Amino acid sequence: METVAKKLYEAMFLVDSALAGADWDGVLATIKSTLQRAEAEVVSLRKWADKRLAYEIDHKTKGTYILCYFRADGKRIGDIERDVQLSERIMRVLILSAEKQTIKDIEKDTPVPLAEKRKAEAAQQAEETHKAEETHKAEEKQVAVDQELEQAEQTKETEQADVEDTDNLQ
Repeated sequence: METVAKKLYEAMFLVDSALAGADWDGVLATIKSTLQRAEAEVVSLRKWADKRLAYEIDHKTKGTYILCYFRADGKRIGDIERDVQLSERIMRVLILSAEKQTIKDIEKDTPVPLAEKRKAEAAQQAEETHKAEETHKAEEKQVAVDQELEQAEQTKETEQADVEDTDNLQ
């Protein structure tokens, strides 16, 4: 029995955005089964981005890109590419050697999660700003109420002083 030295590869799969939105798990299962048929071991598999295509592919104008890192025998890459050409779910694939990639590079955020993180941070910041504005408004309102009370007390004291002065004059 021969042991095969599996090398690290990076693949960018392109699927129809409508299909990815309707059946994400099915799309991932198709990619995984394609890689399993080639005896590849998936290291990482995640969504890269949804983009408008530069040109139509199979009458589709939008695509979802899926980034995958896997280990496989180099002789099996052709099998993966052939399976993709025969697949009705995967429109295209580009496979590159990733032997020089570090784990840090592989785990780096893709544009979709990065955008989601930024969106969540912006929403949190907006919420904090809103809370700070509400607190500031409440403080301003309290200051205005305190000023009104102080003014009312001063007016009352002035009126009492006037009444006392009037009483003293009589």
